[in-house]
Amino acid sequence: VQLQASGGGLVQAGGSLRLSCAASGRTFVNYAVAWFRQAPGNEREFVSAISWGVSTPYYSEFVKGRFTISRDNAKSTVYLQMNSLKPEDTAVYYCAAASFLSRDYFFTDRYYNFWGQGTQVTVSS
Repeated sequence: VQLQASGGGLVQAGGSLRLSCAASGRTFVNYAVAWFRQAPGNEREFVSAISWGVSTPYYSEFVKGRFTISRDNAKSTVYLQMNSLKPEDTAVYYCAAASFLSRDYFFTDRYYNFWGQGTQVTVSS
């Protein structure tokens, strides 16, 4: 499956952005999709994931209550609505996918075998 991430940009603290991850090539409904992010000098970290099948969402503690992940299987797209953005949310955001991935592995990047190109999110103070 090919993934195309989009929607990043520059926003002031407290603002909102919506990222999109558009997939093509395979049966999208069978894929768990996640967002990871990487800031300069930092390791890539888990942000959010949505399961295949029943579309259960999962969030890291630092975005819970501010970010919402959703998917539209008819459009083969996953969205990450980011509200109340903070300067520490500044990073390159990557979407990733893996078919029939178990929930136990959602939070670790090495279990995802398809990756988008990344989209820059910059939050100014």
